[in-house]
Amino acid sequence: MSKVVLSVEDVSKMYRIGLVTGKTLKQDINRWWHTARGKEDPYLKIGEKNDRAKKGESDFVWVLKNIDFKLEQGETLGIIGRNGAGKSTLLKILSRVTKPTSGNIKIKGRIASLLEVGTGFHPELSGRENIFLNGAILGMRKKEIQNKLDEIIDFSGVERYIDTPVKRYSSGMYVRLAFAVAAYLESEILIIDEVLAVGDSEFQKKCLGKMNDATSKEGRSVIFVSHNMAAIQNLCTRGLHLQFGQNIEYGNIQSVIQNYLRQENGNFIGGKIDLSNSLRSNGKIIAIKQGWSENKNGEITNSFNMGEPITLKFEYDLGESLPYVLFGFGIETELGIRVATFNNELMGPKPFSRIRRGIASCTIENPQFAAGRFYISLAIVNNGADWVDFIEQAFAIDIEPVDVFKTGNVINETFGFIYSYGKIENISLDN
Repeated sequence: MSKVVLSVEDVSKMYRIGLVTGKTLKQDINRWWHTARGKEDPYLKIGEKNDRAKKGESDFVWVLKNIDFKLEQGETLGIIGRNGAGKSTLLKILSRVTKPTSGNIKIKGRIASLLEVGTGFHPELSGRENIFLNGAILGMRKKEIQNKLDEIIDFSGVERYIDTPVKRYSSGMYVRLAFAVAAYLESEILIIDEVLAVGDSEFQKKCLGKMNDATSKEGRSVIFVSHNMAAIQNLCTRGLHLQFGQNIEYGNIQSVIQNYLRQENGNFIGGKIDLSNSLRSNGKIIAIKQGWSENKNGEITNSFNMGEPITLKFEYDLGESLPYVLFGFGIETELGIRVATFNNELMGPKPFSRIRRGIASCTIENPQFAAGRFYISLAIVNNGADWVDFIEQAFAIDIEPVDVFKTGNVINETFGFIYSYGKIENISLDN
């Protein structure tokens, strides 16, 4: 039977915009007066949803609102959401850095947290002294910490500077030592924020491996916050999606990630997609007007069976004739992993010349896609390196599972792999 080590029940957090404390003496007295008469806290009624992109009318905002979830022993929970969704605030509440405005949190065991660079470290103390300080905060005895000391120093990779005050450390060194301390000192729950992104790729791999060992071999529980969906997917078993401080979805990690990405990226499904107002990642002009996909019969569709030919198209208007133009099509999985790139320099014919407006067409004749959703990026480049227009994830296509090998077995796993042949064409619309 699974053991629940952390239970979050109806937790909310409200802040007052512009103030450090979020409340004043007048508000405290007013809150006390209502409570003494058995009435509801008046400030729990007036907070607005925490949408950072819109100007509100109230000085009070709900950074978190009615959050519920449970964490079991040996489980890894991934928390995802846009910047400002309330993820870091939730972790600070769980780490007892701040209190919730309302709700209950039940914790069984000790919590080790890695929230922000330098959190929990005293800048004037050395790395070695901070290891003992953090252990003492967790309630460990000096002998227990000494037994782990060599492992912590070795994992952190900062042995040469372990007796140097941490105020001299770089941000990467800070994170290395902080993670090593949090991972090796004996705590039942490990909380890791996006701070791992500060470290280099080698250390990130070490951290992810250690977190996996902490759950599978040591029976510890991990709460992991990251914008790296591939890491979340590989490490976590359940997910929590926060939006504007509210719990949008809690459950199977695959489902949570998929729904989050589709909500963030948009479905981009159905007919020709108007790209005139789409966000540009690069380029000088808005040249790409609309994009779409067609099947082998020339019918506009976003749904294809595995192995079925796919034609990707976009209409463009350069405003003037350019001498050396490349059309590019990129294909990415829902996790943002690029699996294919096509352009007319790689595939032929050679770069088009003296064109102004038309339809760029890329036909993938034998696509070896697995089932799932893929996003299409579009690009126009002049003179080999001069970006004219570039739109990431302009629209999407869905690949449906079928019995590709005629064995009676349907392949429906999403591998996101492609190895295909095709060609790129240009259909001029100039008179």
